[in-house]
Amino acid sequence: TIGHGLGVAPKAIIVKNRSASGQSWVVYHEGTGATKYLFLNANNAVATFDMWNNTAPTSSVFSVSTYSGTNGSSNSMIAYCFTDVEGYCKVGRFTGNGGTDGTYIYTGFRPAWVLIKNTADAEWWSLFDNKRLGYNEVNSILSPNDSNAEYSAGGGGIDLLSNGFKLKSTSGNFNGDGDAHIFLAFAESPFKYANAR
Repeated sequence: TIGHGLGVAPKAIIVKNRSASGQSWVVYHEGTGATKYLFLNANNAVATFDMWNNTAPTSSVFSVSTYSGTNGSSNSMIAYCFTDVEGYCKVGRFTGNGGTDGTYIYTGFRPAWVLIKNTADAEWWSLFDNKRLGYNEVNSILSPNDSNAEYSAGGGGIDLLSNGFKLKSTSGNFNGDGDAHIFLAFAESPFKYANAR
């Protein structure tokens, strides 16, 4: 087990073996469970493997198995742990509807940065933010699992709203019809009572 210092159980964890070459970024998400994993640098659907010792994180530690990507013997490892923080960070799960009038996801703040992954299919990770040109409906998208330049979702992406985000595209990457998706979002103004625009 590894202490994480959050004081509450992490809802998402990203682990990287810093010493051994050829190791993926291994992702735990509460929305998929402690027997599952994703790779941040790959488009794989959620898969079953004992990355997390089949044990959900607690308020003090998270568990890893003997897999080298999460627990390489004598290797330097790093873990990024996330949980919900009111007005600052939201970790969650939603079901896509495959339409341009897509699902609305409540975060409790205006997001500045949103990362989404379709866990049901081999789809790309989709990263949106409010700093690059074209946000709201025509977001430019970056994909952590690919080396390509940013791209458009064909005239639609997501709307960044005062208290969440709304899907505006038929893309299977982040709005697959009937598919489960996970997300991580950070606030534009990381304060509990930030004003909406």
